[in-house]
Amino acid sequence: MNLGSESETVEFKKSTGEHKEALQAISAMLNKHGRGELYFGVKDDGNVIGQDVSDATLRQVTSWVSDKIEPAVFPTVERLDADDGLRYIKVAFSGANAPYSADGRYFTRVGTSNKALSASELSAIVIKRERARSPWDSQPSGRPVSDADERAVRNFVERGGRAGRVGGGFAGVEDALAKLDLVAPDGSLRNAAVELFCEGSDTYPRMKLGLLGGNTKAKILDLRRECGTMLKLLDFAEYFVTSNIRREFVIGETGMYRKEIPEIPAEAIREAVANALCHRDYETGTAVEVNVYMDTVQIVSPGLFPEGDSPQEHLDGTASEFCLRNPAIARALFRAGVIEQYGTGIPRIKEACEAAGVKFRFEQTVNSTVVVFERPGSQVTVAENGSASEDGERRVITDTAWNVPLGDLSKNERRAMELAATNGNVTTRALADDAQVTKRTASTTLRRLAKRGLLEWIGKGPSDPGQFYRIPR
Repeated sequence: MNLGSESETVEFKKSTGEHKEALQAISAMLNKHGRGELYFGVKDDGNVIGQDVSDATLRQVTSWVSDKIEPAVFPTVERLDADDGLRYIKVAFSGANAPYSADGRYFTRVGTSNKALSASELSAIVIKRERARSPWDSQPSGRPVSDADERAVRNFVERGGRAGRVGGGFAGVEDALAKLDLVAPDGSLRNAAVELFCEGSDTYPRMKLGLLGGNTKAKILDLRRECGTMLKLLDFAEYFVTSNIRREFVIGETGMYRKEIPEIPAEAIREAVANALCHRDYETGTAVEVNVYMDTVQIVSPGLFPEGDSPQEHLDGTASEFCLRNPAIARALFRAGVIEQYGTGIPRIKEACEAAGVKFRFEQTVNSTVVVFERPGSQVTVAENGSASEDGERRVITDTAWNVPLGDLSKNERRAMELAATNGNVTTRALADDAQVTKRTASTTLRRLAKRGLLEWIGKGPSDPGQFYRIPR
């Protein structure tokens, strides 16, 4: 019988005679991942070779772990039977009080090896532990309760009431914040309350939102620096993105109402922004970024995933419980119905994007986490009129943003529509410069699109220098 391979959270030992090395492995896995499994009676290659497993053996293993590992860990020790009748031991353990020592020495896990911790590494783990015990967002800010915006608190409580997670209604700012445990023992607002309910400073914006004229930041078409309360930031970010990407207009039969469907699901955008605001590292002093590029939308959150955690594990549904970076903010947003329990945000983004056929991915830079959504409307490639697909069938390719066959638009017309969608509007000069055509040709192209109802003209008169065309709202 084979149990597979060793990993950063799994260790095999041939027998309990290797208990000293086993304790080092337990220390290493606890310090690196906070959990792990160790097996006695198993070779390095995963083959079960068995060993004597009496009740006394099980008690001895339990005693080794609980007595030699500090702080104390209380493992689950089991006697297991292999298919061929051989017996072996499984030791499962977990702990959230790192650093852990084995016989007075500290280790960390590197692949399938155990490495002694250096003084600086040990110090970093101690600092991380203290932050987990007293996270930044739970610490007192020194700002009085009167600094909290009453309208923001009232709106928050009302949303929580509708979600069934905040009861009693709004009876004043101080009462609401006390119920949410957002007032520190010294009577000041906790840092979480400041981020949630206090207006920020223009000097240090909480969120930067950019509309870019390409796939880099070289050409900035619009830049916003927002300092509002958290729910206001969340609402504005969703509006900013959905207003600056293509939308499909669907006309319903009843009442002829028009439904606008953005090329990236609004719920996916909102979930990504909510995750960024909730789980970001607030001690960096940098802002969350929301950038709309020509081909992508990117949400940039300061800070990385906790060590041992990763976006892929959340996508796969294998993520473990980790200490939240900002538990007070997370609890508050949960009670307002903005987020669900920890670990469900990324799967919800995945579900929304898969339903809409939108590709997305996570990237981690040196000090930030980025959610990248691909813009389907920007990825359309158009063949010449009458061309055939690879299987020989003739097809009409339709741009979902404008609901017209792309083959019916000329190259200049398509470019005009792209400029209008990306920039919010298009002028004769802008189209002439971009498409490298004369102003007369650009003007004719825009008038032709307006006649077909694909663009609308905005201006005071034919000679108005501020006139432009835009996609009908």
